[in-house]
Formats: sequence, C-alpha cells, structure tokens
Amino acid sequence: MRKAYSLLFLLMVTLSTACTPMVQRTGPENRSPIFTKTAYVTADGKNLPLKIWRSEEEPKAIIIAVHGFNDYRNGFAFPASWWMQKGVTTYAYDQRGFGETEQRGIWAGNALMIRDLAAVTRLVREENPGKPVYLLGESMGGAVVMTSVTSSNFPSVDGVILSAPAVWGWQSLNPLYRAVLWSSAHMFPGMTATGSGLGIQASDNIPMLRNLGRDPYFIKETRIDAVYGLVGLMDDASDSAVKLSLPTLILYGAKDELIPKDPVESVVARVPGSADIVLYENGWHLLMRDLQAPVVWNDILSWIEKRQIPSGNQINKLPLFATR
Repeated sequence: MRKAYSLLFLLMVTLSTACTPMVQRTGPENRSPIFTKTAYVTADGKNLPLKIWRSEEEPKAIIIAVHGFNDYRNGFAFPASWWMQKGVTTYAYDQRGFGETEQRGIWAGNALMIRDLAAVTRLVREENPGKPVYLLGESMGGAVVMTSVTSSNFPSVDGVILSAPAVWGWQSLNPLYRAVLWSSAHMFPGMTATGSGLGIQASDNIPMLRNLGRDPYFIKETRIDAVYGLVGLMDDASDSAVKLSLPTLILYGAKDELIPKDPVESVVARVPGSADIVLYENGWHLLMRDLQAPVVWNDILSWIEKRQIPSGNQINKLPLFATR
C-alpha cells in the first residue's frame, strides 16, 4: 500500500508542473493606509470592509479582532456588542480573500496578511493614543496574529488572545494528506470543496450555524489552493510559538473537531511561560459563538482587565488532555 501511495504521488507531481496555486498580488503601494467609516483602505488602494463596535464610555482597552478561514468581520458581532457595554472597543476587518473583499476566495499570502494587520494596528494606535491594544485571533486569525507579532517591525501591542488557534500545519499532517493536498493544489488549484459530509461540527449553537449557512459573505465552497495556503500559514504559526513573548491568552475547546488537540498541545508546550491557557470542557471550535459563549467573553474581558479567568477553566500544567 505504501508503494502504491508513493507511485501515485510521483504521478501527481509529474502531471502538476503546468499549474501553481493562485495567490493575490498587490497593486502599487503609493498611499498611506487610512480608515474610512466603513473600510480599511490599504497602501495599494484596496477597500477592506471594517466594522467598529465603539465603547459606550471612554474605552479601557481596544481589541483588534482577526477572523477565521472563510469567515469575515461579522463573526465578532456578539462578543464585540457585549464588550462595548463593558468599556472595550473592538475593530474587525475582512481580510483579503474573505467576506466582501474584491478577490473573494483567492488566498492572499502570509506576508500580505501580516502587512495588513500591521497597518491596521498602527491606525488603531493612532486613533486611540495611550490605550492598551490587544490582538484577538480566531482559528486562522490566531495563526495570522501569531505570525504577525513574531515578525520583524510589527507595531507594539499589549497582548494577544488566541481562540482555537489554527496550528495544524504541514508537520502535523500525515504523509498521505500532505501528498494529496500538495498535488491537488498544483494540479487543480481552482477546484472547490464544501466539506459537507465530513461529519465535522464547529459549534453546539445550531441556529448560529444555520445562519452562517445562509450568510452570503461566509464562504461555503473553498478553493483547494486556499486550503494549501492555509496549511502553510498554520505551519508558520506553529513555528512562531517559541517567539511568542507577549502576554498571551490561549483558549481551546475540548470538543473542537476542526483543530486537533495534538498540534495545539505542541504549540502550548513551546510558548514561553507568560501564556495563560484555558480549556473549556464543553467548548467547540467557535468558542465565542457556542452556547456557553458569554463565559468565554467574560474570561477574555477579565484577562484584559486583571489577568484573571473567572470561569475557573485555566490550566496550569501539561499535558492539557492527560485526564480528559
């Protein structure tokens, strides 16, 4: 069987020479990034839709929320609406290739995603002088945050919050999965898949999942080369763990069916000791939209305010899942 897989892989590599995964290209970067009322306008003139949930009082902190794969800014609507009543302002923008952006469905590439987050962070700092700024990444957004804050010349932030961070990179995939994904992305980069029929559930909040299924801006058919790009990003995020020296909050659900526990635990073990780890026994992948989501929202708020986890779900030693 192993020999058959090897022969199949070699055949795919031979056939794939004429195709390459598609990645977005930037235009001339001849302007300074700005915020408008509804968008972050990039240095190359792209309008990335932006939503701001402003605190009802003088903000005590600012959150820049970075969405997950196939999602977009509205994924943070519920926690951000709650946080704004508690004195925290949240910014969320559609990353290139997602939501209402121009090249929807086309992978942007790690470097471009990092540059966008850096520019947004600088603009948020300018709008909120003296306020603590935190980066919150959900799933793929967590991978973007991890690779960004550990890159050179990234603007200073006061901490990072990683909700079910996507760290299932190439090194965590078995050889067959790696071969199939690589070959598919190079042979049929524009082919799409829905993931239906895999039996994977993202949350126990079924009405919310049904709404996502009806949301025209949530991507349901994913290009294979976008998945290929995502795995590369997750690989870089996993490697970046050892350099994550900022105050860090990592949230994970014991029922997560999208990001396996082993790569998460491997990353947790390599993050410096300043990280706080929270494991939700009844948590799924979309922790901030699960049925128990308000517990998570409050933990994040309390961690920002005083580095405390009121739910009592903080984990103080490894392995995380030894008795679960």
